[in-house]
Amino acid sequence: MYGLGNMVPRLLNFFLFPIHTLFFHPEEYGVFTKLMSVVALLNIVYTFGMETAYFRFATKPDADEKKVFNVAQTVVVSISTLFSLSFILFASSFANLLDVPHHESYLVWLSLIMFIDNVVSIPFARLRLQKKAVAFALFRISNVVILTGLNLYFLYVIFDPQIGISYIFIANLIANAFYLIFFFKTLTSWRPAYDRQIFSSMIRYAYPVMLTGLAGMTNEFFSRLALENWLPKNFYPGKSSAYALGVFGACYKFSVLMNLAVQAFRMAGEPFFFSQSSDRNSPQLFAKVNHYFVIMCCVILLGVSINLDVLKFLIQSPEYWEGLNIVPPLLLGYLFLGVYYNYSVWFKLTDKTYYGTIITIGGAISTMVFNMILIPIAGYYGSSLATTLVYFSMMMACYYFGQKYYPIPYKIFSDSLYIIATMIVIYLVNEINMESLYLSVGFHAVVILSFLSLVYLIESKEFFKSEAT
Repeated sequence: MYGLGNMVPRLLNFFLFPIHTLFFHPEEYGVFTKLMSVVALLNIVYTFGMETAYFRFATKPDADEKKVFNVAQTVVVSISTLFSLSFILFASSFANLLDVPHHESYLVWLSLIMFIDNVVSIPFARLRLQKKAVAFALFRISNVVILTGLNLYFLYVIFDPQIGISYIFIANLIANAFYLIFFFKTLTSWRPAYDRQIFSSMIRYAYPVMLTGLAGMTNEFFSRLALENWLPKNFYPGKSSAYALGVFGACYKFSVLMNLAVQAFRMAGEPFFFSQSSDRNSPQLFAKVNHYFVIMCCVILLGVSINLDVLKFLIQSPEYWEGLNIVPPLLLGYLFLGVYYNYSVWFKLTDKTYYGTIITIGGAISTMVFNMILIPIAGYYGSSLATTLVYFSMMMACYYFGQKYYPIPYKIFSDSLYIIATMIVIYLVNEINMESLYLSVGFHAVVILSFLSLVYLIESKEFFKSEAT
């Protein structure tokens, strides 16, 4: 149910982007991409790590959950009010700072959206703590269903080009406002509270979580912010950097197909790893799980990358298609990120979580460096390569330290062979141009089935042998 509450909204959001790219020119969509990247970073500051702190302190022996909730909610509401009011009052200055002059209204909408998002973050955390999975999923999914309906209404029924992309922000604000109705009882029963001991302890615990979250979000979104500033003028003849950002942001959406699989697996995987940690054979089991995870991701990588000639029609405006070459490296990057999550089990089981912080911050620094080097050379393709290199570096660093403190016999050679073979097949297949789309789809289906058959032949003997054992 928690998976549904997180995955279904992401999937529905994925299916909104073809509509957005139909109605909005790449330059306009570029503004949206940039602002949503800023929002993703600011949301980390707004919550200030209080969700994790709430879980930690509300579950302590003899903890007063209500008091902990009130303190956590007070911190988040205070920070959210301060930031959102500042952004609204000084919207013109911030619009100029973000290089979106004359769009102060965008910042006002987004400030209100972030305020509501974060005011309900601790109530959502409480639902998880209380194991109210159905309510959690229902609220999340209802929000996105309302958001989808509003997008369809605004864009297909009452669309006014003068309002333009503001429709997306307004739809988000209205949909988020329903959270206030969903959590009306919780929010009205909350009382601002300050307990010096609890407050100080929670802040000390929360701020490293916030810093790690900022570093992680930098890995995710910095490339979109850097592209507009570091792309050389006229790199794409006759097209602005905002145009390039719009193309990049739209094509980046296809990486969601891998990211969804990674996140869904992570939700199931983390509890599994912890539950199996006491078993003396757990290292071998973890290695086997990661091996099949890599195979699954290779199938997704292959299936999406060789079918972009079909998937591109999800973007109904052809001017976005020029950026589709960024998709394979982005998918590969998210595959590496998924393997990193699997490798990270070692520092979670040995209570050396500070290694996760160090690796994530290192990844954030690498993100900046690789983008600074590659964007002037290869444009948005360079930015996608930066994502791949960063997640590969994080994965290898996690593996290196993990083998020192919690050795796990991962199948590095065979896993690497699968990934390399998949990328070679993708390159070779994409070099074959077929005029008939139907012939192309049939050929790609044969390639995927052949790949699956080969995997079956290679893996079946070992798999069934282990099942029998």
